[in-house]
Amino acid sequence: MTAENIDDVVDGLAGIVREAARDGDRVGYFAALYRQVTVEVRTAIHGGLFEDGARMDRFDTHFGNRYFDAYDAWRRDRSGPRCWREAFGLLDDADTVIVQHLLLGVNAHINLDLAIAAARTGPGEAIHTLRHDFLLINDILARVVLAVQDSVDGLSPLLSVLDRIGARTDERILDFSVRQSREEAWYNALLLAGQSEKERTATVERLDVRAAVLARLIARPGGVVRPALQLIRSTENDDVPAVITHLDQAMGRPREDRGGRGAPVSG
Repeated sequence: MTAENIDDVVDGLAGIVREAARDGDRVGYFAALYRQVTVEVRTAIHGGLFEDGARMDRFDTHFGNRYFDAYDAWRRDRSGPRCWREAFGLLDDADTVIVQHLLLGVNAHINLDLAIAAARTGPGEAIHTLRHDFLLINDILARVVLAVQDSVDGLSPLLSVLDRIGARTDERILDFSVRQSREEAWYNALLLAGQSEKERTATVERLDVRAAVLARLIARPGGVVRPALQLIRSTENDDVPAVITHLDQAMGRPREDRGGRGAPVSG
């Protein structure tokens, strides 16, 4: 699909979440997180929180279409950017834990798509006027990540094991990854905005390769993390439709009702 505005992005993501919940497709995990971020951005636009709401609508539409294009390419013939192929390629892997699926989506969408969308929204010198509103989204992401993390805790009771072995997962790695990756994306957007078409093609290729390498590290970590992930997976909720529904309702649920660390979710 191709979105024309942020409403289309929200609707498109909601459709993917519904279909994924119906079909038991893990693609709904990241789509549920992304839908809630987009709803919060739309609310901020309507509330006049951005310097240029119309521009942010265009920005989020470009950003959403990057995801839809990758999703459609994968569904069509398993093609698309390398980093998205890495993420989508694990959807049928029952051994991949929930937080890995989320991080794989975050990695591809921020480390590749975000800079491209920003540069398209603000080509040339216009990119500098986007900085303030670009940074405001970090606060929105932090709120959604915290809510989704609370839900993941309820779905994955032993996730804290990764903290104890120093892997820094849950809200800390999610929040850190988002903020650090978005800062890198901003500098890559500055680069892309000033490049020729040939130069942009080479830069996008480099960003995709780098994001694909990071995806492999997320998907197949070494050391003590691997057996820890196996232990975590053994206690996770394995009802995919129930997990998708729980994640998709994270922002609408009071924090004390999102699951909480160690509280299993039925389904």
